Order: sequence, then structure tokens, then C-alpha cells
Amino acid sequence: MGTKETPGAGNSAAVAEYFKASMGTVYADSVPWCAAFVGAMLAQAGYKPSGSLMARSYLTWGSTLAGPRRGAVVVFKRGAAPAGHVAFVDDWDGKTVKCIGGNQSDAVTLASFARASVLGFRWPTEVAA
Repeated sequence: MGTKETPGAGNSAAVAEYFKASMGTVYADSVPWCAAFVGAMLAQAGYKPSGSLMARSYLTWGSTLAGPRRGAVVVFKRGAAPAGHVAFVDDWDGKTVKCIGGNQSDAVTLASFARASVLGFRWPTEVAA
């Protein structure tokens, strides 16, 4: 929590590590990095990430959950496809899902999103390495 993009021309070393851990390549922190954060955290926990910087790539990762579960990957609509957002479920109620995610206000934060914007909840099918 608290990792932030570097303003201006600089790049955050932590965000660069998210890209490297999830994609094997480092990008500038101006590149949308929510999927890089999710991928890096999955890799750190011993799971294979989706291998893509597209948030919606996580709609085919793991298995489908019928509803939220703490720690699940959640994919949200954001604008027109293929745009989206991906994060980890922390808490929820009937109207919102509270998530830990990267690139939420240019940082790793806890933020709430409308349940109406959820495209899917996912859970790993593999055993962590």
C-alpha cells in the first residue's frame, strides 16, 4: 500500500518491479499498471499471472466465482472494451466492492468501486508454487 507513480518524467522503481515481475519487461509508470500490480502480487504468491497488461485478460484467468470473495481477482468495466480495471477484493456490500489495487489514483490503494461495474470475479485454479 502507498506505492505511487513518480510525477513528471521520472519512474517509480516499485512500479517498474511490478511490470518486471508480471511481464518480464519494464515500462514507464505512465503506462496503465493495474494488471502489472495484480500480476506481480500473484507471481509473488506463487501463481502464474495472465501475462498481459490488459485488465480484462484476467476474465479468462483462473476460475469464475459467482460472487465476491476476499482475495479474489475482480475485473471492472472502465470505458469501452478493451479498457478495464483489475484489483483484489478486500470487502463488499450490496452496492460496492472495496479493492486493493495498483494504479488507483496513480498509487496502490484501497478503493471502492460500484458492483454494477464488475465484469467478473476470479479465483486461481492452480496450486501456488
